[in-house]
Amino acid sequence: MSPEPTPTPTSPADTALRPSEVNSIAWGDLVAELDGCRADENGPAISGITLDSRQVRHGDLYVGLHGLHAHGARFAGSAAQSGAVAVLTDDEGATLAADAGVPIIVVPDPRAAMAVAAAKIFGHPADAMTMFGVTGTNGKTTTAFLVEAGLRAAGRHVGTIGTIGFQLDGVELPSARTTVTTPEAPDLQGLFGAMAERGATDVVMEVSSHALALQRVDGTRFDVAAFTNLGRDHLDFHKTLDDYFEAKARLFTSNLARLGVINVDDPRGRQLVERMQASGVTAVTTSIHEPSDYQVMSWHPGPHGAVLEVTTPSGERTLELSLPGEFNVRNAVMALAMLEAAGLSFDEVAHGLSSAQVPGRMERVDLGPDSPTALVDFAHTPQAIASALDAARSSVDGGRLIAVLGAGGDRDAAKRGPMGDVAAERADVVIITDDNPRTEDPATIRAAVLEGAHEAAEDGVIVVDGGRRREAINEALRMAEVGDVICVLGKGHETGQHVGGEVLPFDDREVIRAEWHTMARQAEEDQTR
Repeated sequence: MSPEPTPTPTSPADTALRPSEVNSIAWGDLVAELDGCRADENGPAISGITLDSRQVRHGDLYVGLHGLHAHGARFAGSAAQSGAVAVLTDDEGATLAADAGVPIIVVPDPRAAMAVAAAKIFGHPADAMTMFGVTGTNGKTTTAFLVEAGLRAAGRHVGTIGTIGFQLDGVELPSARTTVTTPEAPDLQGLFGAMAERGATDVVMEVSSHALALQRVDGTRFDVAAFTNLGRDHLDFHKTLDDYFEAKARLFTSNLARLGVINVDDPRGRQLVERMQASGVTAVTTSIHEPSDYQVMSWHPGPHGAVLEVTTPSGERTLELSLPGEFNVRNAVMALAMLEAAGLSFDEVAHGLSSAQVPGRMERVDLGPDSPTALVDFAHTPQAIASALDAARSSVDGGRLIAVLGAGGDRDAAKRGPMGDVAAERADVVIITDDNPRTEDPATIRAAVLEGAHEAAEDGVIVVDGGRRREAINEALRMAEVGDVICVLGKGHETGQHVGGEVLPFDDREVIRAEWHTMARQAEEDQTR
């Protein structure tokens, strides 16, 4: 007979989201799932799992990992006092947790075991839904939004997980966030369980390279996984581009994916297809330039975005997008391939793909009539900046393209010069500013981006140190005229700026509107004097 469901409290915004009821897992059933573990023969039933001692609920398994600054097992006593009934850790952690007063499960790889345990404890909730995963350097968020839009157009109930947050059918699910993009395994499996409980039929999620390297999605098998591209990013974590690629490639192994949709215009995509074919994972290919299953035959700018002709296994299709640029054509074709791979038809999903808008991705900020065009985008890698500015250039109506961008602090410093380089190659005016400086000196970060921009700037291209972000946006607006396009890059949908140890309120879209209205008001006052 199955154990009785154990109620868990409704999650406030400062705790991880879980289903309201879970079936407790018998100790022996859990231990049997974990390779190479040592544990007492008898132990308590487990009804939850966490690696954050501050998030413990009664009945939880607390996971003590070796961290950058301290071993998590040091907090096992506090976790036990808060209701944890057992600890999962390594040999070192077992020594540290010996006085916690609860049974200890010792495993050689706590991270891997944590993912398996989390899926088991929450009842493998992903198995009840169709799972879509998107990885790649650029385009993850837009592709995920396009897939979600197609699914919802087909009448499905869709959970989304990624950079912009956690949502179900477009409504935010308030929850503590353990990471920027992909939650840690206990929170992820709890989130899957909550979504399934609330009626989700599908989940679309961004799968970051960090998540793959740190085994956060282990224990989940995606029905459809997608690879957008590989560019330079996160080398502060992965160290080399090959390491970065290998992390992404983990998603396309048989234990994590049933089928992969791959952009074969990217050489790393072609490499992935070869590996998948050798290992028996089905590959569906997309391309603008290479022969592929989903091949764009032509595309051109449309009244609101782009119009494309694509050859698919189901026939030749015409798709009109509300998103501009070649890179969004790529994202849309990938989303279509993912949806059809999951069994949906073009007619079911086309309206969703055509009407989808993505917050902070080539998002237009309306400044009113007789004004320059203002766009906001999340681009923060050389590859993404190039794609965004190429798309923005298609909106320039006889004027100039003005780029505002900076680089983040405490991250891959080697990409700063190339970011300035690609901006100066594409824009008529480049204003370098602060992004999220974090604990670094903002002027030092700007100097590195400026150096790259100055080296690439040809005659006539203006490169400016705009200083702080609000002042730089103001400078761009003052320089702009009707017919110009201002492209503010780097933060996109974000509503805060990381400076020192603080997160200060800052939304590029709101700042653009506020600065423009202030300038307009000042101009009116000057005219009346």
